[in-house]
Amino acid sequence: MEFHSPNQDIIWQCVPFSALSAQTLYDVLALRIKVFCVEQNCPYQDPDGQDNQCWHVLAHLNGELVATARILPPELSYPDACSIGRVACSETVRGQKVGQQLMKRAVDACEAYFPNHPIRIGAQRYLERFYSQFGFETQGEPYLEDGIVHVTMEK
Repeated sequence: MEFHSPNQDIIWQCVPFSALSAQTLYDVLALRIKVFCVEQNCPYQDPDGQDNQCWHVLAHLNGELVATARILPPELSYPDACSIGRVACSETVRGQKVGQQLMKRAVDACEAYFPNHPIRIGAQRYLERFYSQFGFETQGEPYLEDGIVHVTMEK
């Protein structure tokens, strides 16, 4: 799936794991580790055995991966819902609405690939307002995951 971008310099794609080149997979893991493990100081095992069952939303700017998210099919994380996870943007594009574009494309991909399924996410609580702009609503009580307060949200 290719996407049209308001920022004509960014090339957007949504591809299954099998379509990722070794270099792209390396770039995805490197960006996620930089954002989650280094910047957020959250040591955890990022490759969790699920990437190979997911679709991956990718944003490249001048040949560099600057944003990524993964689309998890129903049954993988939640029995009755698809999910969006590992949402990460490079610091080089923060403040340029790339995160909003990334989530819009991830939601569109979920709706295209898994119609008639809700989309459920485990969101870092401080990003609750960010995700609510895409129609996500908080479900239940906050919980601790990898030392960071999260909330379950659903669209």
